[in-house]
Amino acid sequence: MTWIDKIPLLPLVLVGVFLFLAPFVPEPHLFEKVKMLAAGELTKPLDVLDLFWHGVPPILLLLRLYRQFVLKISV
Repeated sequence: MTWIDKIPLLPLVLVGVFLFLAPFVPEPHLFEKVKMLAAGELTKPLDVLDLFWHGVPPILLLLRLYRQFVLKISV
């Protein structure tokens, strides 16, 4: 998991927050896709891909922050 530690934090924050919230109107895709997943309506491949692309950067950001501040792993 050391490759996560090599990702610069500022670009990761910008991309992670932007893709977490995009599109801003009417509702972020990530929220919409998670609700579809919970309801069992996430069946189209495009919806699954959309969930993946909007979910990976925020997950990487959380992992990076966890490793840096909780586990105290330095870069």
